[in-house]
Amino acid sequence: MRDPDVGKTINHPRAYDLLSSIAFLGRRREVFTRIAALSGVRPGDRVLDVGCGTGYLTRVLAPLVDPGGQVTGVDPAPKTIAYARARAPGACSYLMGRAQALELPDASFDVVVSSLAVHHVPAASRGAAVQEMARVLRPGGRLLIVEFSPPTTGLVATLARPVTRHALQPSPEDVLDELIPPAGGSVMVRGTLPPMLYYVSAVVK
Repeated sequence: MRDPDVGKTINHPRAYDLLSSIAFLGRRREVFTRIAALSGVRPGDRVLDVGCGTGYLTRVLAPLVDPGGQVTGVDPAPKTIAYARARAPGACSYLMGRAQALELPDASFDVVVSSLAVHHVPAASRGAAVQEMARVLRPGGRLLIVEFSPPTTGLVATLARPVTRHALQPSPEDVLDELIPPAGGSVMVRGTLPPMLYYVSAVVK
């Protein structure tokens, strides 16, 4: 479903998880474990997952913040938030909300992650979404954004097309490089994760 102010939302979370497992060719856990490592999350950190969807990444991050940390997921889809809450470990909590209008205090998180979510935000609101991610980070906090960078031919492209057809255009590299500096982020690392992801890690001033 698409709301012009919210963007495309996930309203069939169980089907989405199944489709994601197929699209990642059975390597979803491996890939998201690497994303968690790239985030630099440490015990005691306060972590925000923007566009958390079914909560998959939050559940991977949760053991890394123990003891004393907390992972908060935010997503605009009621069914998806309910699905995530039903599977949440103790260190996870979930909120309804839009990436471009986070109802959270300034400088309240050590790390903000967003995986496969920016492409769901309406193009005109993506700058505001990244600015909100930066706003809720403490000075020196870490921002990690992961997006699809799908192949255009071959078996992987065919299998992944149902979930990657809305990938950032003209490319995630171009879009994210334009969005992060105006939000006060200094890009530290860029890279790719097989089979079809691009990531950028930044520090917020």
